[in-house]
Amino acid sequence: MSAELFKTANKAELLQGMRHARMAIGRGQVVCVPTDTSYALVADAFKPSAVQALRDARGMPQDAPLSVFVPGIPTLRALAAEVADDVATLAGEFWPGALTLIVPAGESLSWDLGDTKGTVALRMPANRIALELLSETGPLAQSGAWARGGKPLVSPGALQKRFVDSVAVVLGAAEEKPGKEVSTVIDATSLDAPQGKLRVVREGAIPLTDIFSVISPDRFASTLG
Repeated sequence: MSAELFKTANKAELLQGMRHARMAIGRGQVVCVPTDTSYALVADAFKPSAVQALRDARGMPQDAPLSVFVPGIPTLRALAAEVADDVATLAGEFWPGALTLIVPAGESLSWDLGDTKGTVALRMPANRIALELLSETGPLAQSGAWARGGKPLVSPGALQKRFVDSVAVVLGAAEEKPGKEVSTVIDATSLDAPQGKLRVVREGAIPLTDIFSVISPDRFASTLG
């Protein structure tokens, strides 16, 4: 396998790239897509061999947890065991966007995303190429498109070179160029406990001031950690 690069600068190349990406996902291969934060590696979340191929591409341990991209809020409700009011409020305000929400995973889900302890981290990225692919494939396991311990890459050509033997398709971002940011991560898995609160795992592209303008700081166990 050798990574194919589609720069998606025009409609014809975008359509061709999307078709190849969709077929690669269907075959259980890994695809590199642009998002609103950085480029990401994605694979079929429900196919164990595809999830393992994603981990191998990044050099991740076998039990390393992976998060999931979703095409919309209805998928959040389908994948989560429950969606608390605070979670619905945050998703409604910041999706699509750079907010990852960790929620209890639905018990019926047949997937292995690593040592997640019964939770799932979900995000709806604000990028038209990523969202178009997700609308056709459904939820995709994802991780940042850089080697563990390395730095994010922003050039499609550099990504093709870096993952030439482990990724089937690289989709360029066209005019929506990703940077090197990470998403803000909120853990909502304790909300079902008495006096349960949200927890900020990581402050990223969305500042906490924006989060706290929607959900009172009193609803959080701590601001970080």
